[in-house]
Amino acid sequence: MLMHKKIYSGCAAFMAVGITAGTIAPFIAPAPSFAQTTFNDVQPNYWAAEFIQELSQRGIIAGFPDGSFRPQQAVTRAQFAAMLRKAFQKSPERQGISFVDVSRSYWGYSAIQEAYTTGFLTGYPGSVFRPNENIPRQQVLVALANGLDYIADNPEDTLQYYNDSSLIAGYARAPIAAATEKQIVVNYPNVRFLNPTTTATRADVAAFIYQALVSNNQASVIDSPYVVAFRDTSPSQPLAVIIPEGTSIPVKYDKAKKILVTKDETAPLTLTVSQNVITDQGDVLIPAGSQVVGELKPVKNQDGSQFVADKLVLTTGQEYKINATSEVITNTETIRKGTSTRAVVKNAALGAGAAAAVSAVTGDRAIATEEVLGGAGIGALVGLFFGKKKVDLIAIDPNTDLQMTIGQNLQISLR
Repeated sequence: MLMHKKIYSGCAAFMAVGITAGTIAPFIAPAPSFAQTTFNDVQPNYWAAEFIQELSQRGIIAGFPDGSFRPQQAVTRAQFAAMLRKAFQKSPERQGISFVDVSRSYWGYSAIQEAYTTGFLTGYPGSVFRPNENIPRQQVLVALANGLDYIADNPEDTLQYYNDSSLIAGYARAPIAAATEKQIVVNYPNVRFLNPTTTATRADVAAFIYQALVSNNQASVIDSPYVVAFRDTSPSQPLAVIIPEGTSIPVKYDKAKKILVTKDETAPLTLTVSQNVITDQGDVLIPAGSQVVGELKPVKNQDGSQFVADKLVLTTGQEYKINATSEVITNTETIRKGTSTRAVVKNAALGAGAAAAVSAVTGDRAIATEEVLGGAGIGALVGLFFGKKKVDLIAIDPNTDLQMTIGQNLQISLR
């Protein structure tokens, strides 16, 4: 089964084809004419902007008099109950209860009673509700799954999707699995981390409630990379992902601050992937620390050098043939007779040809072998530069000059 996903490395999105959900009937209730739909602290590119805008149009959430929404502000249990009351119309399924810490004069009394009788929220032992307590993300998801009567097919299998599933409380595991399967869960910035015990923000709750409306056929799908589009990750259903041609792979070379080669030499070089390359679902395709094996090769018509990758070795040991190259590097450093060898080789890695050139021009025959990338023997090459008073070497900055672009689609298997 071949699937295409959006691919990211660090914060930079790579080009790919995303998976879109099926069409769902939109919520048909008209938006209140007085609803504020834009806020001075919610930019259009904010991860939850569309969820917030849609719910504000429906009058389910609102901003503050100063024109702000305060998306990072914590939500209390009473505030969440008030949002549930506006979002869902459901008949009571049990009798109300007198919570000892919620008086009839409390502003959220009716909303709390409705959230309880309709099955969305419950209290704590001793008829306690704790209305002013900040609500954790897992409680929000449990409330939505329970209130909408969602049941998971394979709770523990589903929860394996999350890298932090061990943090999910026992009471919350089955409901959160159900919420996951119904695509209610929205995790920013990484979809594989639920952060269940973290306090839910106004942005979090807006996203969860909107996705619950979508799951209940009351709202249109929002194409967000942070919605957990759950899929079965069992070994019986392997997944292959295409990293498309033109994608950049971030790499680094920690052994030296610069690399010197002659304009005519080929030198072996192994680079390290500096950032995880991930899909929009948080699956790591190329882990940081993976190695790219290749060579620095001359580009004679441009009088420069270029890194040409041959093999990608993941941290798991998986190997892939890879077609990727850096830009052509034409920066040069001139080595002259009398130049201090120590100054040349300090924090530098040299190709065998460059080492021979430095040795011949400076007269220093003691270039340390650990400073040489490899290739032909230095001694055999010294004669090529004998008698020269200077030589121009290609000077490569590993942190900027060796970033690679894939020249052909690369298929990676997720296991």
